[in-house]
Amino acid sequence: MSIDQQQSRSRYWLALYFALVIALGLASRKFPLLPAFLDKYPGDALWALMVFVGWAFCKPKASTQTIAALALVTSFAVEFSQLYQAPWINAVRHTTLGHLVLGSTFVWGDLLAYVVGVGFGVLVDRVTSRVKV
Repeated sequence: MSIDQQQSRSRYWLALYFALVIALGLASRKFPLLPAFLDKYPGDALWALMVFVGWAFCKPKASTQTIAALALVTSFAVEFSQLYQAPWINAVRHTTLGHLVLGSTFVWGDLLAYVVGVGFGVLVDRVTSRVKV
């Protein structure tokens, strides 16, 4: 199958993958195993990977490129939305779920972490599209 052809992803495996990525992302903040200079970027990359998997779950027949584009647009939009600091949205961001979903502070480096996370998703998607499960 060519990379550009449509494929159908298993929502069962995507749901498991989604849960695993969330668990790894939360663990990366609670138990940082990587060098300190990476700060929170592994968690940010995993967040973008979660967005990639979420889009793949919602659109299982979409091309890998489409899923990647949707994931990057979503991730970048959430990051740039952090430039907007109104009391009502900050109140949402101060909740646990709001902080996990929306973040709190715009950081340029997060955009690179998102590209890395989505890139990993593309790699896994292409490898698994060649393997029949």
